[in-house]
Amino acid sequence: MTNNILIENQYKRSSLFEKENVNYLVRILKRFNTVPKINNINIITSTSEPTIFRIVPNKSIIIGSSFLDKPILALLYLRYGIEWQLWYKALNNEKEDAVLCDIAALEVTRIFYNLLPKDDKEKLEDLDYLLINLIKKDADLSTESLFKNEELQSFHRVKTSNNVFKESWKPIIENLAKPTEYLLMSGGDLRLNIDEIHLLNKYGCRPFPRPDAFTFASSTASSVSNFAFDKTDKVRSILIRNSLKNGFKKATIEFSELLKSNLRKIFKLNEECEIIFSPSGTDSALQIAAITQIISDKEITHILVASDETGSGVASALKGCHFENTTALNIPIKKGDRIEGFRDVEVIKIPFRDENGALKSPTQLDKEVFDAVAKTKELGRHVVLHTMDQSKLGYQAPTDELIKKLNTLEDLSMQIIVDGSQLRLDPKDIQHYLNKGYIVTITGSKFFTGPPYSGALILPKGVNKLIQSVKNTLPAGLTKYYNHSDWPTSWFCSTELSDGYNYGSYMRWNAAIVEMSRYYKTPILYRNMGIEMFCNFVEDSINDASFLEPIYSDETKTNSYTSKEFGIRNIRTIFPFFILDNNEALSVDKVKKLYTLLNSDLSDLFEDSSLEIIRLAAQKCHIGQAVNVKYSNEIESAILRISLGSRVISESWVNRDISLFFRNIELQMSQITITIKKIELILSRPELLED
Repeated sequence: MTNNILIENQYKRSSLFEKENVNYLVRILKRFNTVPKINNINIITSTSEPTIFRIVPNKSIIIGSSFLDKPILALLYLRYGIEWQLWYKALNNEKEDAVLCDIAALEVTRIFYNLLPKDDKEKLEDLDYLLINLIKKDADLSTESLFKNEELQSFHRVKTSNNVFKESWKPIIENLAKPTEYLLMSGGDLRLNIDEIHLLNKYGCRPFPRPDAFTFASSTASSVSNFAFDKTDKVRSILIRNSLKNGFKKATIEFSELLKSNLRKIFKLNEECEIIFSPSGTDSALQIAAITQIISDKEITHILVASDETGSGVASALKGCHFENTTALNIPIKKGDRIEGFRDVEVIKIPFRDENGALKSPTQLDKEVFDAVAKTKELGRHVVLHTMDQSKLGYQAPTDELIKKLNTLEDLSMQIIVDGSQLRLDPKDIQHYLNKGYIVTITGSKFFTGPPYSGALILPKGVNKLIQSVKNTLPAGLTKYYNHSDWPTSWFCSTELSDGYNYGSYMRWNAAIVEMSRYYKTPILYRNMGIEMFCNFVEDSINDASFLEPIYSDETKTNSYTSKEFGIRNIRTIFPFFILDNNEALSVDKVKKLYTLLNSDLSDLFEDSSLEIIRLAAQKCHIGQAVNVKYSNEIESAILRISLGSRVISESWVNRDISLFFRNIELQMSQITITIKKIELILSRPELLED
């Protein structure tokens, strides 16, 4: 019998593989998929030494068979070993610096442990193992103590005489000695934190792949795909290597500029357009508020179109106020307070819906916008007009005709901002807006299904040159929000911002750009046919369900400046609907409860039902979260949304085969059917929606 076996070739029938344990083991193996993939490193199980854990530098990791009886323990040890090998490779096999691998691998494993579900941590509580004990010490560990930790060094037996922690290592450890899934949830705010039971954030998704859930939540947020996660994880390895070789600052600046360069290529933007990354769409609004203040000496009025369908904190950000209690740099602040350095501004809100919840006509919206602009102009104020293309429910406003009318007003001081945060736009649409001198806000986390909290401003040539010429500095309070590295190096205004780098923002954008690239690799004919095929099916499916009532009808797209040509902005891709029970709309609380249940495994609640029902109840279905909308004059309700995301197209083209492409689209259409059936199943048990 062979004593050492590659771990994937081992399947010894034991209690571990009995029926009640298989699902648990499958879940552990799925989590193992988030561990970095390293070429030419074998993971070997030893039966002759069942308690061994050994790292053979640049070759293998040997783990004793006894570890496999405790899958969570094995997972942690393997996470440590693989991270150690990753850093050793990045050091180019420099044995003298192997202690850096000990420090980095332990830090990464400690964070990995903290991101485990509560139940898994409990399985480790009574175990007495070196790695577990070190992790539990947490804050008691110091770099100096790790230098002298002979037990850690015994894992790899690399002798080193180096007892000096190099200063150049510090920023690399602080920024990159973190699991990729942790980086994807850092540098935003508390809404990215995950719960310790289901590992879901406020948006119902997680910072590592969740392939067991059907995902049509691109109007809100999506869990990162396996493809984008793996690509981003690989980038972390490259950044570690480049930082050790060329210095952390140089490697980071080059990475940030590469991301912007890739975005320019995807959307075919010229080099004179400037891109500023931000942690979120609301942070982009704060950046706009700051930029507007330094380029205009006039009093400022922000006219916010679609104020009821933009981010909840946007109005506060435009006023120069804190919109959360923690900034993206993890600095505590008080929501609602004025940010230091911002002056008083006016914000005029123009919602899509009237006080009775009815959608206003394009004509009515245009009139409200025109009246607000004209009145502001008469007061001699600078107008910042925030237009919408598209909102969280799929609407656009105002019309192109209204913008042309505004341009006829004499002595009008106005900057137009296009809220394109959903990014349901083609490259030609973005180019069109920039050529007109508009600033465009985008995110990579809506249509393109990158991890939540990846915002950016795209500034046209004229605005970029104007800001370059300004000698004012940004409001002082922004040092709590942004680093100098987040802003263009050619701008004087940002010189007094904080030092540092927001790696969370960079990594989320990397994942989003990966999704954008593979979406546009799908031939345009199949891409557009797939979009129409899928969206037509969703619309018909909602219309056919008696317990769903769509809130869209035959509304026209108000901004379709080239309607003869197919474009994603000219077709509905977000499908919001009310949920009815006995022909009455559910209350807001019940809609929110149903949303959570839909995204959960409910099989335990239907254990006495048929196998088909149990499987339906078990399926997790993630769709757009609840948005409060009046059902009628009297009834407060909320809608949920099924949305097209770029992955519907790109993951269908994965085989690069036309027949398989349309078959894959059909498979995702069948997921829509299951999602709607699960809504009906939940409604059949009204007690599930009670508090």
